[in-house]
Amino acid sequence: MWILGIESSCDETGVALVRSHAGGNLPQLVAQALHTQAAMHEAYGGVVPELASRDHIRRVLPLIQEVMQQAALPLADLDVVAYTRGPGLAGALLVGAGTACALAASLGIPLLGVHHLEGHLLSPFMGADPPTFPFVALLVSGGHTQLMRVKAVGSYELLGETIDDAAGEAFDKSAKLLGLGYPGGPALSALAAHGNPQAFALPRPLLHQPNLDFSFAGLKTAVLTQSRKLGDELPARKADLAASTQAAIVDVLVKKSVKALKLTGLKTLVVAGGVGANRMLREQLQKDCQALGAKVHYPEPELCTDNGAMIAMAAAMRINAGVERAQKSYAFNVLPRWPLAQIATV
Repeated sequence: MWILGIESSCDETGVALVRSHAGGNLPQLVAQALHTQAAMHEAYGGVVPELASRDHIRRVLPLIQEVMQQAALPLADLDVVAYTRGPGLAGALLVGAGTACALAASLGIPLLGVHHLEGHLLSPFMGADPPTFPFVALLVSGGHTQLMRVKAVGSYELLGETIDDAAGEAFDKSAKLLGLGYPGGPALSALAAHGNPQAFALPRPLLHQPNLDFSFAGLKTAVLTQSRKLGDELPARKADLAASTQAAIVDVLVKKSVKALKLTGLKTLVVAGGVGANRMLREQLQKDCQALGAKVHYPEPELCTDNGAMIAMAAAMRINAGVERAQKSYAFNVLPRWPLAQIATV
């Protein structure tokens, strides 16, 4: 079964082709193409929704053509078209949904809307060392920071989530306060490599609370306060402040993830989403999980950010698990707000 996946939830247009095999084997990624809008949004210091939507319109059809040419597969051989139904920017989601609907209708094949975070959560199954169920998942993507207990495809229990700013937002907003470029997370991490992570005692909100929730708004405020205190010294201490900020974010993510493993008794952790590419996070999680006798899995680095492959993969795994059937119904809607724990009820 050939499944085409289209991702357009925010500022990346992603298209990918996955081949699903019978007999319980994992689906195989055959071809993918991605366009990022980072350069376009850099002048504004963040994503402009209307510009994002318009750019998705320009990019999606050429990317579909590119993927099909990579695979040397005619459109007529497609079996299912999958798209990101939510969460995300409403206008951006509508571009991908409308394109997927029109393509599926023209070919007379089924259509399937996919949860963006489920795509991230299942993306490590495309790696060389895929995880096995059940596991704890740390989802750190954009405005989402969540810990989930994952029993199987489609069975997700929320253990904890952010009550204000997410980890990705903490990276981006702190980078903006330091005058770094967009996207802020990678820029802050690059600068942090040249600084002292112990230079400033920044807060670790909710770290010692018994729950598994997160809070990063206070950290952002602390970075602002510290940068103002430094005044003219800030340029010379910017790398130290970046390193201390990254260390605080990573410390919270690692300790909460380890706590989730201990509370659930599970020995497998999956980390997914853009922040999952952070080198310091990976190193610290690897160290702490090894000490606990647990194993940690990540997507391949190129699959940490938004992409079409994770959407096609999630669709294939849902279909193979019998959780959902693609439908020849071409009326669609999008869900800009869509809790992952409620995925089975929508």
